[in-house]
Amino acid sequence: MTSTFKTVAVIGAGTMGVGIAQVAASAGHTVLLFDINKQALEKAKISLNERLYRRVQQGKVGAQSTNELLARITLVYTLTELAPAQLVIEAVAEKLAVKQAIFGELERICLQDTLFASNTSSLSITAIASQLKYPERLAGLHFFNPAPVMKLVEVIHGRETTDAVIEQLKTLTLSWGKIPVICRSTPGFIVNRVARPFYAETLRALEEKIADPATLDSVLRDAGGFSMGPLQLTDLIGHDVNYAVTNSIFQASGYDPRFQTSFEQLELVQAGHLGRKTGCGFYHYGENKTLSSAKIAEKVILNNPLVVTARGDWQTFPEFAQLLRQNEILLEESKSDCLSIPTLLIDNVIVMLTNGELSSVLAQRLNQSVVQFDLSADYAQATIIAISCAMQNSHQDNQTVIAFFQSLNKDVIVLPDYPGLLTLRTVAMLCNEALDVVNKGIASPEDTDNAMRYGVNYPKGPLTWGKQIGWQNILNTLEQLTLFYADGRYRANPLLRQLAAGYLSLPNKELQ
Repeated sequence: MTSTFKTVAVIGAGTMGVGIAQVAASAGHTVLLFDINKQALEKAKISLNERLYRRVQQGKVGAQSTNELLARITLVYTLTELAPAQLVIEAVAEKLAVKQAIFGELERICLQDTLFASNTSSLSITAIASQLKYPERLAGLHFFNPAPVMKLVEVIHGRETTDAVIEQLKTLTLSWGKIPVICRSTPGFIVNRVARPFYAETLRALEEKIADPATLDSVLRDAGGFSMGPLQLTDLIGHDVNYAVTNSIFQASGYDPRFQTSFEQLELVQAGHLGRKTGCGFYHYGENKTLSSAKIAEKVILNNPLVVTARGDWQTFPEFAQLLRQNEILLEESKSDCLSIPTLLIDNVIVMLTNGELSSVLAQRLNQSVVQFDLSADYAQATIIAISCAMQNSHQDNQTVIAFFQSLNKDVIVLPDYPGLLTLRTVAMLCNEALDVVNKGIASPEDTDNAMRYGVNYPKGPLTWGKQIGWQNILNTLEQLTLFYADGRYRANPLLRQLAAGYLSLPNKELQ
C-alpha cells in the first residue's frame, strides 16, 4: 500500500465533499473533485471560492495562500480522471448500492495500491467493501460538519480492512491537524451511536410532558453544561436526518430498546417540520420566530437565615464544594449517614444529587422532606440548577431550597418528580453506551471519550465523567430507571457492573 498521498480525490460536491476537498488542499495535496452532476460541481467550486475570498476580505487569511489552496483543487467530470489518485474519499448520498457501485468502478480505474475511504456516517464499511476484489484497502473516514472546522475524524475498520491501511489514514489525518479515533465498523460507529441517549432522554421527557422544549433544553445546556440543548440541536441538524440516523441504528441493532425512536420526532418529520431549514421544528424560525425561554422559579425571600449542613465526600464534585465554601458553608468530611452520595441538610430538608429514585420515594423511606438536584459538568459555571421536590414536602420546604440555590447565584428550574431528573439520566445512558463500545472492542476508552468531546463538543468525555461521578452511582441510576420503567432501555452494560463492583478499572492515562 502507498505511504504517500500526493493526489487525493473526493467524490461528491455537497457540503461534506467540498469541505473535505478544502481540508486536503489546505494540507498541500493536489485534489481532484468529482460529482456526477456537472452543474452542482461547478456551483460548489464557485461557492467555495466566494466563501474563502470572503475570509480574505475579512483579514482572516492571506490572499496568496487562498489562491494557492484553490489552485490545488481541480474539477473532473468523469471517474476515469481519478486514476492518478493515491486516496479516493467518497462523500455521496447514504445509499449502500450507490457506494458499492462507485467503489466497484474505482477498483477497475485506480491502481491496486490506491486507498479507498467512505465518509458514510451510518452504513457498514464491511458491507460497502463486500463487492470489491480487494476489500482490504477500503476503510471509513468519517468527517464531521463543517469538515474544515471540526477536529474529529472517525477512522473505521471494516472486517477486511488491513491494519496498515488504518495506520496510514490515521497518520494522514493527523498531518491534516485532525484528531483521528479508530473504531470497528458498527451501527453509528462511535459518535452517532453513543450520542443517541443525548437526544432520546429529552425526547422522552417531552413526550411525558415533563416540561416545554425551552425548559428541557435549558436543563441540559445552562444547568448540565452541554453546548446546546438536545431539541435545539435536532432543530439545527434537521429532524429528518436525526430521526433517520436513530432509526438506522435501531434497526441495525435488532430493535434494541436503547435506540428506540421517538414518536414525537416522527410526527415532526411527517408534518414536514424539520427544524431550521423549514422554519419550524420544536421552535419557530424566520419571520414566524417565537421567543421561548425556560420556566425559572420566582425569587424567594426568606425571613430567617438558612441553617445548612453539608455531609459526605464532596471531592467528586469539587466545583460544588467550592461554591459551598465561598458561601461559608462548612463541609463535614464524614460519610453521609444514610445515603451513598454527598448531601445537604437545609432547615431539615435533605437536598441531594439525584440517584434515579423519585424524590417522593426517598422522602417516604427516610421519613423526611427531600429535594434532589440534577447533575452539572461544572456547578460553579452553570447559571441554572434543576431540582425536583418530593410530593410530601410542604410548600415552605420547597421554597427554602429554592432560596438556598438562589443564594448561590443560581436560577432554579423546578421539574416534576422525575427519576434521574434530566442531565444525570442522560449522562448515565451516555456512560453506559460508551462502555458498550469499549466492552465490545469497537474503540478504546481514550478514542471513545475523544470522539464525544471533539465530535459533538460534550463538556466531558462520558467515561471520564462516569469515573468522576462514580460507577456505582451510574449503575444505581440505571437500575432505578429500569425499575421505574420496567423495560430494557436502561439495562446496565456488563462492563459497568464490573467497574461498579471494583473488579476492573479503565486506564487512568486514557481518561485524561
